[in-house]
Amino acid sequence: MFETSPSLLGPLKRTVALVGLMGAGKSSVGRRLANQLNVAFKDADDEIVIAAGRPIADIFAERGEHEFRAGERRVIARILEEPPMVLATGGGAFMNPITRVMLRQRAITIWLRADLETLVRRVSRRVDRPLLRNGDPRQIMKMLMAERYPIYAEADLIVDSREGPQFLTVEAVIAALHAHGELEPTT
Repeated sequence: MFETSPSLLGPLKRTVALVGLMGAGKSSVGRRLANQLNVAFKDADDEIVIAAGRPIADIFAERGEHEFRAGERRVIARILEEPPMVLATGGGAFMNPITRVMLRQRAITIWLRADLETLVRRVSRRVDRPLLRNGDPRQIMKMLMAERYPIYAEADLIVDSREGPQFLTVEAVIAALHAHGELEPTT
């Protein structure tokens, strides 16, 4: 299978905001998607670290989740003022009602949905997942899915993120954007 040529795709009408659980592929698919669409890519978590000058774990420890979410909301609001791009949000960003409304008003939101087995396989490859440090990753992911999937389902579009080459998920996102009228026609 081949990747879509960026020259065949028209410009984005608005920012594409990827939402979903850790391991769904928001950052890795997002980078490839931005490349295919010939637009910038930003990871909200990276932008928060830059803005705060400290790791997210430190922000949580020093200021608590409420302050982190307020800072996250400000960073995402700033990013949404920039030209259309691909934005990978943190797993909890879309759970915040204010952030969720802002994203839905100013971006096209896409839930990268993945099944439990896929998520567990992917998150087990990395040791830097703070939410998974205090218990069985499978049970934690199962709990997060039960809590978050009904909210993620409020996204404008849903694309399944399956095992296999990531360009397949990128192609599925591009097809969903085309079907939803989010890509300008090429001339």
